[in-house]
Amino acid sequence: MKLLIVDDEELTRTGLISSIDWDSLGITEILQADDGVNGLEMARLYKPEIILCDVRMPRMTGIAMLERLEKFLPDSIPIFMSGYSDKEYLKAAIKLKAINYIEKPLHPEEVQAAVLEAQTLYKQKLRSHRGEAIHSQEIATRLAQQLTLPPSDNNKIADLCLELGQPELLENGMNFISVIVKLNESVEASGIFLEDLQNDISCFLEHYHLKCLFVEKRVQYLVHHIYGRNALSPTTLSAVGSYISRQYDTCGKHLIAAGNTVTDIFRVYQSYASAVILLQNCFFFPEKTFLTENAIRLLSPKGPVPDSLHSPENTFSKYLLAGEEEPCFQFLDDLFRYYSCNHTFMPNQIRDLYYQLFNTLSASRKKNQLETELHEKQDLIVDTLNNAFTYEELHKALKEKTAQYFEDAKNSQPENSTIFMIKDYISRNYMNDTLSVKDISGHVYLSASYVCTFFKSETGQTLNQYLTEYRMEKAKQLLSDPRYKISEISSKVGYTDGNYFGKSFKKYSGFSPSEYREKMS
Repeated sequence: MKLLIVDDEELTRTGLISSIDWDSLGITEILQADDGVNGLEMARLYKPEIILCDVRMPRMTGIAMLERLEKFLPDSIPIFMSGYSDKEYLKAAIKLKAINYIEKPLHPEEVQAAVLEAQTLYKQKLRSHRGEAIHSQEIATRLAQQLTLPPSDNNKIADLCLELGQPELLENGMNFISVIVKLNESVEASGIFLEDLQNDISCFLEHYHLKCLFVEKRVQYLVHHIYGRNALSPTTLSAVGSYISRQYDTCGKHLIAAGNTVTDIFRVYQSYASAVILLQNCFFFPEKTFLTENAIRLLSPKGPVPDSLHSPENTFSKYLLAGEEEPCFQFLDDLFRYYSCNHTFMPNQIRDLYYQLFNTLSASRKKNQLETELHEKQDLIVDTLNNAFTYEELHKALKEKTAQYFEDAKNSQPENSTIFMIKDYISRNYMNDTLSVKDISGHVYLSASYVCTFFKSETGQTLNQYLTEYRMEKAKQLLSDPRYKISEISSKVGYTDGNYFGKSFKKYSGFSPSEYREKMS
C-alpha cells in the first residue's frame, strides 16, 4: 500500500519515515507533501490508500484537503495528527470518517497501530465494493439478457433498471443500439477474458458519453446494448464498431452487426432482432466486417442473374466432365462475384447450393474414374459447409477441390473399371467394421479369391492392405479436427475395438493417435 504524509513541518515528516519499519506494516511506498494544496495534488497523482495528515497547515488545512479528496478518492483512509486539542477540528475529522486522531508529539507505537487499523478498514471497503460490483454486474447481465427476448413483461425490465440504480434508462429519448459479435469459436476456446474486454469497451464508450449492457449468448455470440442520451451518428457508430472489432482481434475470426437505433428501452428487442438479421448477411462479407443498416442501404443492386448461374449444377458438371478448366473457373468467379456482399440471400440458401456443387464434383470424379482419395463423403461435405465462417471461405474450399480435380485428371492413368469400382465401394463403406473381401467381391460380381489376386496384380497391394491404408488416411484427417474424440474416430473408420485401432494406427504412422493429434496441433 501507499502512504501519503502531509505536514508542513519537515522534521515531523522525516522523523515519521525514519522511526517506523514501514515494510513490516506492508507500506511499499511513502509520499510526502508540505501543505494541503500539495497534498491534494500528490493524492491525485499517486492515489494513496492511507493519508497521514496534519490538521492545521498553511494555504489549506488538512480538513479542507480531505473534504475535496473525498470526491475523487473516497476509499482512502485518513488519519489526523494535531498538536492542538481543538474540538471543532476533532468533530470535522470524525465527520470525514478519520479512523484515528493522533496528538503530537507522535509516538511510533500509536502511529503503527493507527496504520494497521487503516489497512484493515481499507481491505474491508475493497471487499464490500467487490461484492457490490459483482451484484451490479449480475443485474446488468440479467437486464441485457431480458432485452434480447421478445417483449412480454415491461415491468421486469423496469424493475431491473431500478435495481441496477439507473432509472435514467427508462426516460424517453434515451437512444439504444444493439451490436452483436459472432466468434468463429467459443469464448472458452478463444481464451479471452470477457470482464477485461468488457471494461475496455466501456472505457472507450465513455469518450462518447455512452454506456453498455453486455451479455454472452449461445457460446459464440456476444451482445452489446449501447445507450446514451445522444443518437450515434454514422461516424461515431463506425468508430465504435472499429474499436470493438480490434478488441476481439485476439479471438480470431469474427463478424459484427449493429441493429437500428431505438429511443425506448422497451423497444431494444427491435434493435437486437435487426442486428441478428444483419449478422446473417455478414456471412457474405469478409471476416471482421462491421455491418450496419446504413451500409446495407448503400450497396448497389446485384442486377439480373448471369446466364451461367441459372442452372449452376449443370453448368459446373458440363465443364468438369469436358475437362474445360478455364471456363470452369470463370464460372466459379462469376458465382462468387454475384453472391458476395449481397443482402438478398440467406446463408443456408447458399450452403444448399454449394452442397449440390460439391456433390457434382464428387460425381464427376466417379464418372471420370479419378483416384478416390478426395472422393467426398456426404458427412465430410457437410463439415466443410458448417466450418466455413464466411462465404469467401466456403467458395475457396470449392475452388481448391476443383483445382485438385483438374490436376488429378491431368495426371491420372486410365484405371481398370473393376479396380475403380472396388476402390469406390471401399470409399463408401470403409466405416463399416463388418466390411469384408466377400462384400467387395460380391459388389463386382467376382469370386473372392479372384478379386484378391486381380487387385494385387493391378495395384501391387493386397485388398486388405489397401483397405487398412484407406482407413488410416481417413483417421489422420479426422484427428486433425479437435471436435472428434479418438474413440469416435475409431468407430468412424471401421474399428469397434479402440485398442486395436490404436495399435494399427501406430504401426501405420509411427505415432499413437494422441501423439499424431498433438503433432498436428
